[in-house]
Amino acid sequence: MEQAYNVFLLLGGIGLFLFGISYMGKGLEQAAGDNLRVWLEKLTTSPLKAVLVGALATAAIQSSGATMVMAVGFVNAQMMTLSQALYIMLGASIGTTITAQIIALDIDPWAPLILFIGILLTQFIKNRTAKKAGAIVLGFGILFVGINLMGDAVKAMELGGMVASFLHNVHNPVLSLLFGAVFTLVIQSSSAAVGILQVIVASSLGASMGLEEVVYMIMGMNVGAVAPLVLSALSGNRLSKRAAASQTAIKLLSAISFSILMLIFPAIIAFVKNLSPSDVSRQVANFHTIYNSVSAVLMFPLIKPVAKLAEKLMPDSAEDEFYSRKLLYCNNDVSKSPAIMITQAHKEIMRFADICRANLHTALESFFERDEDKAEAVIEREKTINFLNHEINSYLVSLYGKGLHESDVSRVSTMLSVASDLERIGDLAENIAEYTQIAASNKAKFSPGALDDLGEMAEKVEYMVDLSMKAYDKEDRELLAEARAVEEQVDAMQEEKTENHIERLKAEICDPRGGVVYTDMVSDLERISDHATNIAEGILGINASIEELAVEV
Repeated sequence: MEQAYNVFLLLGGIGLFLFGISYMGKGLEQAAGDNLRVWLEKLTTSPLKAVLVGALATAAIQSSGATMVMAVGFVNAQMMTLSQALYIMLGASIGTTITAQIIALDIDPWAPLILFIGILLTQFIKNRTAKKAGAIVLGFGILFVGINLMGDAVKAMELGGMVASFLHNVHNPVLSLLFGAVFTLVIQSSSAAVGILQVIVASSLGASMGLEEVVYMIMGMNVGAVAPLVLSALSGNRLSKRAAASQTAIKLLSAISFSILMLIFPAIIAFVKNLSPSDVSRQVANFHTIYNSVSAVLMFPLIKPVAKLAEKLMPDSAEDEFYSRKLLYCNNDVSKSPAIMITQAHKEIMRFADICRANLHTALESFFERDEDKAEAVIEREKTINFLNHEINSYLVSLYGKGLHESDVSRVSTMLSVASDLERIGDLAENIAEYTQIAASNKAKFSPGALDDLGEMAEKVEYMVDLSMKAYDKEDRELLAEARAVEEQVDAMQEEKTENHIERLKAEICDPRGGVVYTDMVSDLERISDHATNIAEGILGINASIEELAVEV
């Protein structure tokens, strides 16, 4: 029974320790607020700055995994290059060593008091700043209470001796490195993995386990630090996979390079031990810091070659390029004439139209197929639509200062209006994707008649969107006339489908919650038709201006 209690004590200590690190990190992240994202996005103009920002950001939030995932998010949004993100991650590896240095502090007896102060600040003080500070203090206290429990359990179970015996018998750096990587993979935090190792080493008593036995395990834990990034990349896009593969390569190269360095200079371990001869926990923390700092120096010149290799091995597909968050046809090249720039803007508008049209189609598929994955894809692509809308608007506004002819001014104004209508179609497609999520969670059910009505109307609206985009692209008045006729049909269908819905409600055929979604869906489809009509009618402003100019001549 005593042994079982010790196991529970160890597990409870590990749980409190992990929770303390997580809670403290979240408190630090909240205290940093949006400034953290600003640092990462704007203060990475040079590789050295990117490394520094990565180190400071990770030291601030106590999570290299969070920093890495954030950096990859910027890569996905194409607000940052892969090499910039890798430099940030290089700095994150240095910043994450602060946790081990904190754990090595001899403040265990003060842990209950620190925890109590954290409780007072978070629970009894109303000031928001004090509450944020309290969350950090509380996490700090929980972390050290967990360390105390782990230490007691390790001593009682003589776990230190077991680990020391294992390491003495293995004598294989590769296995030690692999063990460290797998252990970190399991607990999803290199900071926590190194912290647990510090507790075991410090509590090993007469097990004669020193820094020599655990250096390769520490290196393995740093390799395992890529676990959150790799796991998030499994369900991510090509950019996420490319970033995860690159960072994994950097971590492996770091371990190999430092291993070679230790073979050439075996006195490295002795140097680290001499920094704190009587404190094994501090030795582990110091080696962790030195390893990551030296590795950052060694890997710094390899970042761009690794990024280029990853881009070559995992190139963008034509689809990735088409849906990328950047303008493909427009740039502010002063050497180009206004006529060329307007032609390029039109191409960009039509590409934008195709993206919005595709997102609408996927949203409707997600609804009728109850496919939540497609709904998520729609919501994610909506971010691209918003980004492109902003960039297109900025580009079009910049054209007004190019000395445009009156007819070109009218054309640019029409483009701004069309881009706005396309963005609204994108918003309404996102609404439909959200209806999918509601329906898939069984919070709303639809009768066969309701689904048939929605399907019929959706088909007509999709045809209307295609027709309007074609009318605008070709400036075809005949297609405009057809689009107007179809729009009238959609308006009539809205009234018809609403009446059908009321009849089904009277007959108690429809689920009331499904009825709300049905009504919203019909309304959204009709609004999409209205925006599509606006797009088609954009050609009237263009043609009118041309006709006026002809009269003047």
